[in-house]
Amino acid sequence: MEQFSVFDIVGPRMSGPSSSHTAGAVRLAHTAAHIVGKPVTRVKFTLYGSFAETGRGHGTDKALIAGIMRLMPDDSRIKDAYRLAADAELLVEFEYSDLPVSHPNTVRIEAVDNEGITTEVVGESVGGGNILITEINGLDVELTGDYPTLIIRHRDEPGVIAEVSHVLAQLGINIAFMRVFRHGRGEDAYMCIETDTPVSKEMQNIITSLCKSIQQLFAV
Repeated sequence: MEQFSVFDIVGPRMSGPSSSHTAGAVRLAHTAAHIVGKPVTRVKFTLYGSFAETGRGHGTDKALIAGIMRLMPDDSRIKDAYRLAADAELLVEFEYSDLPVSHPNTVRIEAVDNEGITTEVVGESVGGGNILITEINGLDVELTGDYPTLIIRHRDEPGVIAEVSHVLAQLGINIAFMRVFRHGRGEDAYMCIETDTPVSKEMQNIITSLCKSIQQLFAV
């Protein structure tokens, strides 16, 4: 007999009418905000498929704005997202695309931080408030956000994975899953490390200082 969890039955804690269009949208943008790592001053959301066709009626636009401002899916302020963005002087733009995509609830998030650096994240809301990040800055990835996750940008060089794994072991951080994605041999790469416990900011700083091959580290 197929097994279900309580989450599968009752759904996520959320504010809004739809787990896919609201809770999932918040989580997608919230994850993107963590990947950016710095305060976002300008953001463009491009919606595809069902997000583009029916998202406005389900509050997907408000959910995405709330997420990029790091609100959680159950925050009662999601309905006031446009006002919150205006108060924070966050410039928001939406585009609704009819281009075909692999999943109907897809969004492309182009976020500019307070240093003028643009980060581009593509993700899917796959149902029940669950998400899948499929692209970061043009590189195909797979990130669900189900576990505390370190996203490490580095050069694709021998010994990098061993170096990072060794430091994590020294800090007592257990790796649940690890995936490495790269543009090509010797080029930019991302290491997505899902851990059993959250990694504190202090530990993140230690990892960055000890692993000289790391170019950027984000925690989700």
